[in-house]
Amino acid sequence: MAGPSGLNPAYIANFPGPGWPWLEEWTALWASKQESQKRLCGRGGSGLEPAQPPLIDCRLKDGDCPADRGCLGKLTLQSQDAAGSLTKQSRLIYGRRGRISPMPVHSYGHPLISRRTAVQAGAVGLLGLGSNHLSALREAVAATGTATTPPRSVIYIFLSGGLGQHDSFDLKPQAPDNIRGEFQPIVTRTPGIEICEHLPRLAARSHLWSLVRSLTHPSNDHSLAHHIMMTGRSTAPPTFNANKPMPGDFPSIAAIAGDLTTRRNNLPPAVVLPERLIHRTGRVIPGQFAGEMGPRRDPWFIDASPFNSETYGAYPEYEFHHARGAERSKSLRFQAPNLSLPEALTQGRLASRLDLLKGIDQQRAQLEAAATTEKFDRHRQSAISLLTDQQVRRAFDVTSASAEDLDRYGRNSFGWSLLMARRLVEAGVNLVQVNLGNNEAWDTHGNNFPNLRDFLFPPTDRSLSALLDDLDASGQLDQTLIVMAGEFGRTPKVFGLPQHYKLPGRDHWGAVQTVWLAGGGTAGGRVIGSSDKIGGYPAADPQTPENLAATIYSALGLPGEIAWQDDLGRPHHIYYAEPIQGLT
Repeated sequence: MAGPSGLNPAYIANFPGPGWPWLEEWTALWASKQESQKRLCGRGGSGLEPAQPPLIDCRLKDGDCPADRGCLGKLTLQSQDAAGSLTKQSRLIYGRRGRISPMPVHSYGHPLISRRTAVQAGAVGLLGLGSNHLSALREAVAATGTATTPPRSVIYIFLSGGLGQHDSFDLKPQAPDNIRGEFQPIVTRTPGIEICEHLPRLAARSHLWSLVRSLTHPSNDHSLAHHIMMTGRSTAPPTFNANKPMPGDFPSIAAIAGDLTTRRNNLPPAVVLPERLIHRTGRVIPGQFAGEMGPRRDPWFIDASPFNSETYGAYPEYEFHHARGAERSKSLRFQAPNLSLPEALTQGRLASRLDLLKGIDQQRAQLEAAATTEKFDRHRQSAISLLTDQQVRRAFDVTSASAEDLDRYGRNSFGWSLLMARRLVEAGVNLVQVNLGNNEAWDTHGNNFPNLRDFLFPPTDRSLSALLDDLDASGQLDQTLIVMAGEFGRTPKVFGLPQHYKLPGRDHWGAVQTVWLAGGGTAGGRVIGSSDKIGGYPAADPQTPENLAATIYSALGLPGEIAWQDDLGRPHHIYYAEPIQGLT
């Protein structure tokens, strides 16, 4: 029988000594086993139930652990299947930065919890609280847990379609003509860093940003690559469907940030703008939603741009068609959400209605035992905040910004989107994903060089530089990580498709792309990794979408052991790699 600590005394003998972290961590694990953690191994339907406390063998022989992985021991969990047969499952446990971490980390791995979590979980049972109160405790741990850096905000700029590394931030001037392309490199403020000649404003601000020239993943498919880069997972989920989002998709980085970061002033913690990513055929791109977390945890989408299946880019100034060049659609209008109160509902009457709601809430206390009630209440609080908070309303009213701001950011959808992102961060939103271009706007199969030069680079260079200037001047840049990436890079070779385009372009290329980062504690003026001499594959320090996602989560202050909980209370970890090293 298990002793008071929750572990069989015979098992405790396997620990090297009293007070070793293993004893505290796994004692807490067993002691805090609630109904939400009954299935410790595998996903639902596995038929495995805990039979005994975990047996931890810390007397491994040399060679039992892979080299250089910091192996701490082997966990053996004795379980009983549906037929009553006793089974054992073993796994090696590794150490990472002084804490216990599974390797590899799976969303269905064993929960790794702190003593603080164990105490709170135990209090749930002792005080007779229901499982609907667990989320508040989990958030308290997330807010005050073991994050090594203070939480920062994140602006994730997503270039749907895929920006070519050769034509932007990783030019290859010594490569053959059919690889280096038409653009010339220019020097930046940072010695040794050169970028495209058509990004002069960013070149002048290179001391504020850094590059990762070696991010790689295995897909050249638009849909899967979108899913990979927006979720930070390099593999496809079992039920992945390129034609539509699926309930089993991995959750997006924005959805995880919305679920696990601490709200400020009742604002949505994660926002995506100015539109959902929808293909010109009407196919919704997978990877931008909550997926297996459930639709109620989708990030907030600010639909300020209407769906446009014909043209691309930063309308109205830089609207274009990939084959036909410059175009103008009269129907396109950047429409920020209308946050005005109904005409008959003044601020005073709104306050009275809120008082009435409080009275009703007091009479339905028993109904609020349902886990969904708290989620509903949050959405109501957010809606009220959007209606009453002047700073929030100002954040959305970007088309009416001062003439000076509009001139600096650009009077187009790119400028308005990044201005809105800056204001939302100032108002307290933790993560803002900005889809800088609709419908795979950066997918330059043909007319690559004129379309980048005339339509895509000018508004990007202007608006992104204005964002850097404002955050730097206000002192917020160090507290705001900016990341810019697409779903993949583009092929080294330039090729022609004369049946579709007058001029050549580049195809999809997941093997390597350049990611641009600024702020959020990064040093600026650095280059991490490199691509080979033709820009086809990483040559040094390869990074993955998992590393990029970990960098974002770390900036948000999320500790390495944090996990989101599914509807059955099972933990799903979010870190699948270390943050990118060398940026700080």
